[in-house]
Amino acid sequence: MRRAPDLVALGQDARGEDRFTTRDMLEAEQRLHRAALTMADRDRHGIEARDRDAALARAGARGLILSTEQAEALAHVTDGRDLGIVIGHAGTGKSAMLGVAREAWEAAGYRVRGAALSGIAAENLEGGSGIGSRTLASLEHGWAQGRDALTSRDILVIDEAGMVGTRQLERVLSQASDAGAKVVLVGDPQQLQSIEAGAAFRSLHDRHGGARIGEVRRQRENWQREATRDLATGRTEAALAAYEAHCKVHAADTRAAAREALIEGWDRDRQADPQASRIILTHTNEEVRALNTAARERMREAGDLGPEVRLTVERGARDFATGDRVMFLQNDRGLGVKNGTLGSIAELDRQSMTVHTDDGRSVRFDLKDYDRIDHGYAATIHKAQGMTVDRAHVLATPGLDAHASYVALTRHRDGVELHYGRDDFATPERLARTLGRERAKDMALDHARVDPAEGFAARRGIDFGAHPSEPPDVRPQSDDLAEAREAALRPARARALIRHAEAVHDVFEALTEGGKASPDQLRTLDRSRDAFEALRPDGWRDAEEAYLKDPSLARDAAKGQTSRAIRALQLETELRTDPRARANRFVERWQQLDRRSGAQYRAGDYTGYHASRKAMTDMARSLHRDPQLESLLANRKRDLGISSDMGRRLGQELAFHHGLELTRSRGLGL
Repeated sequence: MRRAPDLVALGQDARGEDRFTTRDMLEAEQRLHRAALTMADRDRHGIEARDRDAALARAGARGLILSTEQAEALAHVTDGRDLGIVIGHAGTGKSAMLGVAREAWEAAGYRVRGAALSGIAAENLEGGSGIGSRTLASLEHGWAQGRDALTSRDILVIDEAGMVGTRQLERVLSQASDAGAKVVLVGDPQQLQSIEAGAAFRSLHDRHGGARIGEVRRQRENWQREATRDLATGRTEAALAAYEAHCKVHAADTRAAAREALIEGWDRDRQADPQASRIILTHTNEEVRALNTAARERMREAGDLGPEVRLTVERGARDFATGDRVMFLQNDRGLGVKNGTLGSIAELDRQSMTVHTDDGRSVRFDLKDYDRIDHGYAATIHKAQGMTVDRAHVLATPGLDAHASYVALTRHRDGVELHYGRDDFATPERLARTLGRERAKDMALDHARVDPAEGFAARRGIDFGAHPSEPPDVRPQSDDLAEAREAALRPARARALIRHAEAVHDVFEALTEGGKASPDQLRTLDRSRDAFEALRPDGWRDAEEAYLKDPSLARDAAKGQTSRAIRALQLETELRTDPRARANRFVERWQQLDRRSGAQYRAGDYTGYHASRKAMTDMARSLHRDPQLESLLANRKRDLGISSDMGRRLGQELAFHHGLELTRSRGLGL
């Protein structure tokens, strides 16, 4: 395999494991980012303020009042740029915001189209926003047949974009870029990952930023909304603790016993409130079938099913009856059903079936024409992303991770019950570890750590077809050309600054709330640093120095109000690049930390004391990488608390005289 001509070694990841990709995947990622960059820098789909205000007024008349975050997302997607990106936690009202955007776009004369990876997600987008939607596969098939081509008057909204693989999203964005259309990507990278390779949606947001909607609206109780926010930010253990405290987590000796307890609770809930919507969720098709069988037995015992009819459907022999819950398993435009559409059997014989779908339609079909149907009491979690029900019942098994548990535990409005067997999870701690496992997908360029402007792949001789790399221009540049190139970089630098500020602000908020930054937040911070570094070397370091002094700078910059942050960043850059100013600043900062740590120790504030000492350790260690600063400080040892010359490097002398242990760190003390 290592000798395969199309294999490209990426080096080691953060866990020390060797990572590889292929030339084809690198080319796809490069084309994806090239198309996105072109669209992000293009501003051709603006609307008049009066159209947006009128759409908001009509929504208000219907009783829909957008939250501040929803309104900011609306302003972002309608700002005219050809690329819009919205990250929204589960149940935050993304579709409602898109419905208002649709009205504004249509009033401005644009054609709005929707798409999603799965049929049920496309159906949910259309139902929630009024945007006519279809699957991405159907959209691409139409393009291949010369139908439904995008134009410059089109706005394409792609929902659940985090589930779309790199190759497919590249094809769609490239098509839209060439046609001059606008694309709005909506999703949540923390929910279910793409089935195909890559994390394209997350990567695009890292590079171009976007709007965020974090205020959860789906759950009706405050503590459940808070649990959803915990799940969205990787704090699975805290979310499970909240559900445990409210008696919503149920352990049994075995998985079979847990399955029986789940069905008992589901049946009790069904009979107490038959009008409420509900779903049973689990990880595998095998468990789905077992739960469907158990649920049907309860329905039969209660007398809620008609006579049994034995049918052979696509998945094999099944018993069906009037009153049965069923799920459609294949999109069919003629019937108007999607893969994942749910309903109840109204009429049945050996040749045909009539189903009343949950959206109020009656669908009749011959089984010889359509047999992709199965019982619909239970479903896999992958079928459920985008679904909203009143109540959910979840069976946990060892295949779950943070992304699947996030989806499973956030489908409900009123309540969710989580069941597990001790033969799968010996302790609640083991359950929390499994349900909190991070399995986020990544991109080859995450490991390459390069700007998408061809450098990484070009050094490996990869040909980009219609977009060949040009040889480097070694001629002296004119002032006009240099200024033009500098001007061209400004928008990208501004986006990198905003994206980095969003990541820093999220970390600050997590620390302020008394917790710690989640692994997902730290990864996002690292990626934003790398993107910033590629456009402005050491820019993220200067920005973080400024944010540590005044956290409000990060908060404002994250909202797009960058003027103060830019001024502070420039000041930090001047201090860093002026050797004497840096020396004065080092001494001032060192003395400040030394005084603070002493006061904290005397006051018994040991947490603060250790934080100050760690900052001093980082400063001492930094001198090893900065011989110029070390030389300037050589004559200021007394100012730094060094009473005698040991003949060692200055950083080592600082550590010795102040009792520090030199360790590694990378910004923000993280």
